[in-house]
Amino acid sequence: MAAPSLFKSLVLVFLTEHCYDEFFVEFNFLDVPCLKAAVSKALGMAIILGSVIVKLPQILKILGAKSGEGISIISVIFELVAISATWSYSVANGYPFTAWGESFFLAVQTCLIGAMCLHFGGSSGKAGAFTVGYSGIMYLLLSGIVPFQFIAFLQSMNILMIIISRMTQVYSNYSAGNTGQLSSITFLMLFLGSIARIFTSIQETGDLFMVATYAISTTCNGIILGQIWYYSGVKTKQQ
Repeated sequence: MAAPSLFKSLVLVFLTEHCYDEFFVEFNFLDVPCLKAAVSKALGMAIILGSVIVKLPQILKILGAKSGEGISIISVIFELVAISATWSYSVANGYPFTAWGESFFLAVQTCLIGAMCLHFGGSSGKAGAFTVGYSGIMYLLLSGIVPFQFIAFLQSMNILMIIISRMTQVYSNYSAGNTGQLSSITFLMLFLGSIARIFTSIQETGDLFMVATYAISTTCNGIILGQIWYYSGVKTKQQ
């Protein structure tokens, strides 16, 4: 394939034919709708790439300590439900991968964190059942067997799931007076990613419910991030 043709094929993965012509034929780099589309696609890809490792610091911290201390398994389960609802809802609606791709990687990592917390808590059998059970549920949700109305219902409950998930963790942190094995790097990346997702959801889906979901997620992640920094400062002063 000739170089110009290859370049165009790569660009068209992210932009429409119209925007390609505006940018690289007419050299009109100030076309506002195309600029918004380009920024949205770039942010979407950046979020997806970041999501591949976003919870790796948390996973490594649990592995290093061989403990899930401070991590609420109830919070993990509700978070997994919320992520899975967005993933299956986006697939069912045919939204572009750049609008939801991080949900897949976040789901895998969150499931792993839940399984690790159960395993290091002395329940290896429950950890295995948790992983297998979740995999089976996601197969059903993505297979087309489950009616769209049910998937839409799950998505409509997403905001509530996120609030329950994060507030459970917030209360757990407050009650313990520390944040245990929670990773500040992970929650900082989640906070920044959810901010960016507000823009990409507006641009790529126009789904106001998804926009509201990410707005709530941003707020909740910010609260937990603040707790991590606060309790870290308290611990430093005590030492």
